[in-house]
Amino acid sequence: MDQGAFGEADQGGVRLPGRHPGDPLRQIWRRIAYAVLILAAVVVIVMLDRDGYKDANRPELTWLGAFYYATVTLSTTGYGDIVPVSDAARVVNIFLITPLRVAFLAILVGTTFEVLTRRTREQLRRSRWRSTLIEHTIVVGYGTKGHTAIQTLLADGSPKTAFVVIERSTNLAEEANRDGFAVVVGDATRSSVLRKAAVETAERVVVATDRDDTAVLVALTVRQINQGCTIVASVRQAENEPLLLQSGVDAVITTSEAAGRLLGVAARSPAISEVFNDLLIHGAGLDLVERPVKPEEIGRTLRECAEPVIAVLRGGHALPYGQVTTLQTADRLVLVTSP
Repeated sequence: MDQGAFGEADQGGVRLPGRHPGDPLRQIWRRIAYAVLILAAVVVIVMLDRDGYKDANRPELTWLGAFYYATVTLSTTGYGDIVPVSDAARVVNIFLITPLRVAFLAILVGTTFEVLTRRTREQLRRSRWRSTLIEHTIVVGYGTKGHTAIQTLLADGSPKTAFVVIERSTNLAEEANRDGFAVVVGDATRSSVLRKAAVETAERVVVATDRDDTAVLVALTVRQINQGCTIVASVRQAENEPLLLQSGVDAVITTSEAAGRLLGVAARSPAISEVFNDLLIHGAGLDLVERPVKPEEIGRTLRECAEPVIAVLRGGHALPYGQVTTLQTADRLVLVTSP
């Protein structure tokens, strides 16, 4: 785990996708460099026509005098001891030095304004973002499981704005941000962090943590705040599945058991394992879809359906193929299709 994430994780920092300002100190130094370049440009412009300027204290304009004149001119101080006297010098002041003075002041004022308003603008942006979080999907963990779950939902038509990632690791949080997702950096077992992701208005919560005990705690906390959302979670060991179901999880995926099952199938028949891969990888070949039963299918058997049905959803439970005799009005069918 990224140990550097703990400090910010306790606070539940929110990171929205988009261009980030970066290091403020680096930005200030960049603006100072621009200001120095403008100052140097004015000094060179003045020295190229030094005879067109009159210095009240010296017979001719020196480099120090040009630097002094550029400084007081760009800062609009204007003491008047060095002035343009020739027509060419005055024209240069009108059409070159005046625009450079405006740019110089804009850089200085812009730097101050940026520093003073950055926090306010970020707070307003986060407030607008939170106001749009209704029936969204929260994904706890942006590892391989969480990332793949998001990609599957995106392939089904969900927009990126409908997702909020909760991740403790700053490295994974930055990766999710670069991928275009809003991120709450923190520990999802804490209700304060979940509320930062607006769990109370979420439609779905995908728990894809690396530890089974963490998944149980996250599920318990989510269900305590939101009684109606759908919670799905993954665990490494099948013995922890009952704990998650008791925690209020709607569906549990056992990763180690599933991997072992696929390995056994592949050892017996490598060709059949390719079919499983098609089902697991969205858009690769075969896909599972769900649809309501059609009026003409009511009362019929699964064999009489035109499409290959592998399961029936009835009363909130999935009935295997062999347990369904005839289709009923409220049934939903799970089909195998190809894109």
